[in-house]
Amino acid sequence: MIEIVRGEHDTGPPSPLETFKQNLKHDLPASIVVFLVAVPLSLGIALAAGAPVLAGLVSAVVGGLVASVFGGSPLQVSGPSAALTVVLADTIATHGWPVTCAITVAAGLLQILFGLTRTARAALAVSPAIVHGLLAGIGVTIVLGQLHVVLGGTAQGSALANVVALPRQIAAHHDQAVLIGVVTLAVLLAWPRLPAVVRRVPAPLAAIALATGLSVLTGMTLPRVDLPAGLPSLHLVPRLPDGGWGGFALAAVTIALIAGLESLLSAVSVDKRRGGPRTDLDRELVGQGMANVAAGALGGFPVTGVVVRSMTNYEAGARTRMSAMLHCAWILAACLLLTGTLRLIPLAALAALLVYVGTKLVNPAAIKDVRRHGDLPVYVVTLAGAVAVNLLTGVAAGILLALALMLRRMIFSGIHVEKHGDSHRVVIEGALTFLSVPRLTRVLAEVPAHAEVTLELLVDYLDHAAFDCLRGWQQAHAGPVTVDELGHPWFERGRAGTPTVRRGLAARVVPRWLAPWSEWQAEHVALPVQRSASSLLCRGASEFQRRTAPLLRDTWTGLADGQEPHTLFITCGDARIVPNLITTSGPGDLFTVRNIGNLVPPADGGADSSVGAAIEYAVGVLGVAEIVVCGHSGCGAMKALLGQAPAGLHQLGAWLRHGEPTLLRRGREAPLLLGGRRPAAEADQLALQNVVQQLETLRGYPVVAAALERGGLRLTGMYFDVGAAQVSLLDDAARGFVPAGAVTS
Repeated sequence: MIEIVRGEHDTGPPSPLETFKQNLKHDLPASIVVFLVAVPLSLGIALAAGAPVLAGLVSAVVGGLVASVFGGSPLQVSGPSAALTVVLADTIATHGWPVTCAITVAAGLLQILFGLTRTARAALAVSPAIVHGLLAGIGVTIVLGQLHVVLGGTAQGSALANVVALPRQIAAHHDQAVLIGVVTLAVLLAWPRLPAVVRRVPAPLAAIALATGLSVLTGMTLPRVDLPAGLPSLHLVPRLPDGGWGGFALAAVTIALIAGLESLLSAVSVDKRRGGPRTDLDRELVGQGMANVAAGALGGFPVTGVVVRSMTNYEAGARTRMSAMLHCAWILAACLLLTGTLRLIPLAALAALLVYVGTKLVNPAAIKDVRRHGDLPVYVVTLAGAVAVNLLTGVAAGILLALALMLRRMIFSGIHVEKHGDSHRVVIEGALTFLSVPRLTRVLAEVPAHAEVTLELLVDYLDHAAFDCLRGWQQAHAGPVTVDELGHPWFERGRAGTPTVRRGLAARVVPRWLAPWSEWQAEHVALPVQRSASSLLCRGASEFQRRTAPLLRDTWTGLADGQEPHTLFITCGDARIVPNLITTSGPGDLFTVRNIGNLVPPADGGADSSVGAAIEYAVGVLGVAEIVVCGHSGCGAMKALLGQAPAGLHQLGAWLRHGEPTLLRRGREAPLLLGGRRPAAEADQLALQNVVQQLETLRGYPVVAAALERGGLRLTGMYFDVGAAQVSLLDDAARGFVPAGAVTS
């Protein structure tokens, strides 16, 4: 229990008013920074979309305020977004401004519905390649259109038309608008390289301010922002269409999906940067929907959570949603008090700002990431569809291609033929379904008619069509065909009339390099000869060479010039004990000594010098850091020490004399516990004492004693319960053996 001790004059946690004041110290300056970024972007986006310029500020104020109050992300800043510029321009051109406002309201209602039905997280299932491709398509479209404005012309009706007309626009006579556009772009590009003190002013604000100042000081006559002298009275603008309800609904769904997806991705991006609770995505979607209803009703266009403004808000030190709310207040104040200043801004400067923002939407780092994950085709198709046709077409094309690639990856089967003399091995890996049957048939047709064939199946799913193909070919082939299944017996179950119909029903199969050969080789010896240990082990060696050796070849290559094991492992010769398996070790890790009863003869053991030689070599030459003595349950040597030795085995009797100290120890020491209890079998109790005794014997070896003295060696007692597949380690504090992982000393 943690006790919180407060000071003598501590009056408890701060009051809500004190907390508000503390947060306001951070939220107030952050809101000013976000305001300075938001104003030029809001004006530029309205200009690019063909909407009334004032609508951009209405959206920033009304939509941003409602989203910040009711949304689920405290640091999210909402407002007009460049991601909606293209679809919004098309909507305005098709339906007109009043109907577009109604579409904005409808899109907001759809977002509220999505949030209330808790479908927000489903939007995050959209592939990042589609999202980045969509943003890049929007960026390319914005750049192609606004370049014409920067060059003193007007944007065409589509991205392709802009591409066709661009060479003529570049070659045409250029006026003052070009100079202002170039200055704006130059400031935006150079700003990140300036000193940190200068960069405290947001780059968009600096670029627009300098371009505007230059145009005013030099007396340039060029198109500027058209704002009324004061903020007009707000009134309901939306109007329902007289017809064309299909287009109305499609536009509303498109705006709802794109705006909702960008808002959710922006919220998630901010969550990754900040600590604390994660965003309630469903609430965020409801808040964004309410913002769009309010903005559309009062003559604004759609808003989203904007990642640039949200990240700016976080980087500026904002702590609560008050920062986003205050930034709306500053925009409103600018509309009321700085209208004359805003009307001085050249349209070319805003167009140049949008060109810069559009290029930022084509993110090279995102392209590299998408390419690394193998989704570059999805990105390219989405981008091309968004630019050449429209955003919805690009997204639909990207989703279809992503689904096709996913399907291909899920059902892909690796099928090839390996020839060994007169025999052939057809190797099939992956999911084998009806989609793979044409390729499977083509590969099987390459096998000579009378060849001896092994079908090696390592499949994680086999459907009816693929099974019929394999069985039909097996029956029709003139030569012998052996089916060797690695893993779940999909083919064998089908042939037996009890096919496995779902992947979830497939039994988990122990890999062959772990399972005993008796559990898998009996059914897979292709040669029609009497099975013997020799033939089975040769089959196992062949399996190793085919499957395991390629995986470990680099490891063995590194060990070719010598060994550096970290442990001397002394254990019984019992076939059930597999040292590398129960210790999760591999080639080069263990220097293993095996004998009957895992016995260690005394250092002056005389004729029995093999174990002593191994100990001296491992400790003195190889410099192992640990010696493990491992006993086990059901040990025949322990039973023999208790008088159950088979008759007539003279060599065994001579060897077991090294176990007599264990019998003496059993008589004078208290029983050892295994997992807190005494083993039921007397031989198993003796096996525990035997491990401890062999550790004591090891201490009598001079090379071991010297290594222990200098702290370069550790002795460990281990016990393996065969029936329970449980490894236990000697723990002095527990007066016995405890399960591995629970040792205290």
